[in-house]
Amino acid sequence: MGRSRYKFRQRNAPYFVTCTVLNWLPVFTRPEPVGIVIDSLDFLIKDGMKVYAYVILENHMHLIAQSDDIGRDMGRFKAHTAKQLIALLKDFKAKTILDQLRFYKEAHKQDRTYQFWQEGVHPELIHNLNMMRDKVEYIHQNPVKRGYVDEPEHWRYSSARDYMGRQGMIEICQQR
Repeated sequence: MGRSRYKFRQRNAPYFVTCTVLNWLPVFTRPEPVGIVIDSLDFLIKDGMKVYAYVILENHMHLIAQSDDIGRDMGRFKAHTAKQLIALLKDFKAKTILDQLRFYKEAHKQDRTYQFWQEGVHPELIHNLNMMRDKVEYIHQNPVKRGYVDEPEHWRYSSARDYMGRQGMIEICQQR
């Protein structure tokens, strides 16, 4: 499969992005792997990235983020979390998942044994406030539509709580 035609065209603009575990493997079913993602987002926030909304599900995550170089920061995020998550899977002795991450790895990725994330993040530039609202709503409704919770704020790994005036897991920017 070819590389994504979707690109970050504006460096300091908010984007809706999706990060998907290779072959949609359900890796984020325990707090430890989710913690790696949360810690990495927290690091990037402290380094200047703004996160407007996010949700982490069992095999993918959605994010609206903005930084001085969002393409670079998403690359940093995926590279760091991939290394950490593969190390965690090794610690957990998750042989079946590791075997699949090796089997489904893209052929051109010859510098590594495993590939954790699917290529690309399918960035969508947030053009205006209406689009921002629509994407935030989409993100927060994701676990509801999957039948995991009845209300968006009940999903722990989401910014929906922040939008309800409650403390979430990372610092969310609600103003553009």
